[in-house]
Amino acid sequence: MTLDAKQLAANEAKVLQPYAVLSRGSRGREHEEPEDTQRLPFQKDRDRIIHSKAFRRLKGKTQVFVAHYGDHYRTRLSHSLEVAQVSRDLARMLGLNEDLAEAVALAHDLGHTPFGHAGEHALDECLREHGMDFEHNRQSRRIVEELEDVYPGWRGLNLSREVIEGLMKHETSWDHPATAQKSAGWVHPSLEAQIVNLGDEIAYQNHDVDDGLRSGLFTERDLAKLTLWKAARERVQAEYGAIEDEKIRWARTVSKMISLMIEDIAEEASQRIAEARIQNLEEVYACPRPLIHFSQTMGAANKELKDFLTTHLYFHPTVVELSKKGQEVIRNLFKKGLEEGVPLEELRDFIAGMTDGFAEESLGGGSDR
Repeated sequence: MTLDAKQLAANEAKVLQPYAVLSRGSRGREHEEPEDTQRLPFQKDRDRIIHSKAFRRLKGKTQVFVAHYGDHYRTRLSHSLEVAQVSRDLARMLGLNEDLAEAVALAHDLGHTPFGHAGEHALDECLREHGMDFEHNRQSRRIVEELEDVYPGWRGLNLSREVIEGLMKHETSWDHPATAQKSAGWVHPSLEAQIVNLGDEIAYQNHDVDDGLRSGLFTERDLAKLTLWKAARERVQAEYGAIEDEKIRWARTVSKMISLMIEDIAEEASQRIAEARIQNLEEVYACPRPLIHFSQTMGAANKELKDFLTTHLYFHPTVVELSKKGQEVIRNLFKKGLEEGVPLEELRDFIAGMTDGFAEESLGGGSDR
């Protein structure tokens, strides 16, 4: 027996919480399409994102270390997959829509420039000299609504409005969405979008610990004073005993850190939802307080970890030097584009969409895209 979309939607409505975003309650797409007989709307969105050119290019874009620094370091692609995994786990635990959370997670970094946040800052600075600016959340929306061109009847991927809304409400400590200002029609993010915000933070901080250890920019001894690292190490030692192989020890400890953070969010979110007496989706949209959040204790441990990574990784001389080189590439590309008379909007889109390698090759007149 196979389940069609109507049966899947019925099952979803039975299982999910009343304040989850249900597929049958979706506000639809900008361009009307026939309903898919086998997939729910957010499942279709996920598939469209995965098959997009912008998603494939994430494999060649910097997370922290430039994409060609080493085979095992995270790129924007592997980061996006890790965010999706964490987001699905959290959504499942809280009785929310896994498919919506996954779709937002997979699309959240589509608009990122080459060379990570340093590249984003460089492109933004270049554009500001000409009365424009750049912000990767806004660019992610532009990609899925305008730049992906694979359908005969419209431009973009024609994603569900709930996915677009989740992209524009996505915000971490590194992000500053242009739509953050509250307008008359402004609503707070769905719980699924809030999950992706925290899933992003969990993913990048923990995989940055792993990549930082692997790179040798800091050591286990440096991490030993951190509350979250110590708690995870104690759990790992209790489960496995002493692990001699350092790479296995790192892997198990980082995995345990992720588990501790997910468990904390699930417990804290359940408590906040109960305290706010949330009964339906409309009450989620109206609630001024974030409902998906760390507990106070985990929030302090998370900040401690974030401060450590800022000092020991993000502003480590090796990473800063790599970032400066990437920024210089983007500035030179922008200058070259202006000299060739490329319109600013087109130049912005072209540079933002580049992989690290293609950006470097383009300065030398290397290859066609």
